[in-house]
Amino acid sequence: MSLPTRESIARTVLREEEAATLYEPIESPATTARVDERIASNPPARSERFGAPVPLRAEPVRTEFVPGRVVDAWGFNGSVPGPTIEVTEGDTVRIIVENRLPEVFAPHWHGLEVPITMDGVPGISQDPIAPGGSFTYEFTLHQNGTFFYHSHMAMQEMMGMIGLFIIHPRAAHTPVVARDFGIILQEWMIHPNNTVPNTLSMEFNWLTMNGKSAPATTPLIVKRGERVRLRFVNMGMDHHPIHLHGNQFVVTGTEAGRAGGPFTFYENTVLVGVAQARDVEFVAEYTGDWMLHCHLPHHMMNQMVAMVGPMMVDPAQPSAKVPGYPQDMWMPMDDLAGTKPETYGLRDGWTGAMMGMMTLVRVVEPDVFEGA
Repeated sequence: MSLPTRESIARTVLREEEAATLYEPIESPATTARVDERIASNPPARSERFGAPVPLRAEPVRTEFVPGRVVDAWGFNGSVPGPTIEVTEGDTVRIIVENRLPEVFAPHWHGLEVPITMDGVPGISQDPIAPGGSFTYEFTLHQNGTFFYHSHMAMQEMMGMIGLFIIHPRAAHTPVVARDFGIILQEWMIHPNNTVPNTLSMEFNWLTMNGKSAPATTPLIVKRGERVRLRFVNMGMDHHPIHLHGNQFVVTGTEAGRAGGPFTFYENTVLVGVAQARDVEFVAEYTGDWMLHCHLPHHMMNQMVAMVGPMMVDPAQPSAKVPGYPQDMWMPMDDLAGTKPETYGLRDGWTGAMMGMMTLVRVVEPDVFEGA
């Protein structure tokens, strides 16, 4: 089976987003690649520079981490995570925030240098926004890099209230990237027979990238030879060592913006701490389906249960005599991955290796990418 063309990907993504409010994408003249939030299925918002404010609704959102695993979370504009706000350094933005939650709330612009009255901290810089109320934030951006917005009410953060806030530079950083992806990392505790996250829990059984858990995460497709940027944001309770197979990258930015070059320290695992952002860049030299995942063992599985050790062993089986057996269970679930075109061509049983905070970087030859 051949890989999809860009046009087929666009058509499928539009179908996935039909229930969302679509906004015109911002094409920055300072870069050849716009942040690709397709894997979150979230439309980009618009900046005041284009004559329209950004509407941001805080509201309950029913979503699925994998098909059939329904979760009643809280998010923005009908999605978890919320829509990507994508602007350019020097823009003045106006964001109209509406509270459709049953309790008070205010959003914080994480890492942005804004006037104190715009910082979004309830009780410090403003009164919290009451249910049914709204607040207009307006500020001029003099930074560039990977930032994010989130509720500044702690338990609301754990209900899913976060979104990317990407500020492109006035002039492109060099070398210029061809592909630019944003990934939000989150943890959740969802008890059996329940759909509401337990935000007081200190343990987690679901790990997501952009609101999806493997194998339902969407692979990132790039051409061999392209320079790729991955932007990671961690909004949770655990740190995440994110590892990329088959490639070496450099860290080019943090939650404070672009780091100073030259970038000569190569690695393949980057630790993304709580409330941090990390930008990494690499040249996709090698074709293949390369795993991208958190390397904490308990973050490479879904809905952890007490399933290891002798309680799961038939005493009549020879394996019962092996101390510790069983540990890992091989459970391919290709049906849970859905029919996304980005998964076309993967071998049967590929989902057995994909659970929790995982996705794939699929490096393909240019003619395959173009659908030749």
